[in-house]
Amino acid sequence: MSIWTRIMDALGALASGEGLSAVFDRLSTPPERSVAFTIAVIALGAKMAKADGQVTRDEVAAFREVFHIAPEDEADAARVFNLARQDVAGFRSYATKISNMFGTGSETLCDVMEGLFHIAIADGHYHPDEDAFLTEVAEAFGIPEARFRSLRSRFVPEAGQDPFDVLGVTPDMPLDQIRVAFKQLVRDTHPDAMVARGMPEEAVHLAERRMVDINRAWSQIEMTHG
Repeated sequence: MSIWTRIMDALGALASGEGLSAVFDRLSTPPERSVAFTIAVIALGAKMAKADGQVTRDEVAAFREVFHIAPEDEADAARVFNLARQDVAGFRSYATKISNMFGTGSETLCDVMEGLFHIAIADGHYHPDEDAFLTEVAEAFGIPEARFRSLRSRFVPEAGQDPFDVLGVTPDMPLDQIRVAFKQLVRDTHPDAMVARGMPEEAVHLAERRMVDINRAWSQIEMTHG
């Protein structure tokens, strides 16, 4: 059974007129984590895609890149996306419920943010309204400012990919401490760890880019300290 079939089962339980907020309520105790994760990225992504005033084909296509949607599942994925766009609930309501599902400040919420950044830069532009949107979502998620800077540094070219920001460390930290942070990020980025905390297998390939960024940052810092 694909992730999209399971999502459609969750949506099928909605009463007439209910929006995705009701789905989040029903998944919260306890969540089917991969279903909750996928709906979270699509729901917030659909809201964010309108943050710069338009929904482009590139932004819609970005969902396919995040989740590798099979042709036979595209109609179901589109239904979730459109439901989120039409839902009267605001993104702050979504963000709060999603944060409650996964635990404020959890690594899973950082995974959700990573998917949102991927969608935000899909059209080649990082709009100030998208930055404001993601900043508010990160605050609702309880993600520390340093971790948010790390995500933005990795995805937004004009932000500059500072290796210390990527690893969530500071230049004045001893190299041994930076190495510890680096190794923890490597462990957190392992596909098995990501699936265990809720990321669907369809989206685990996002870890490949993260691992490249982490390894590059560590190499740059190691050379500098050397």
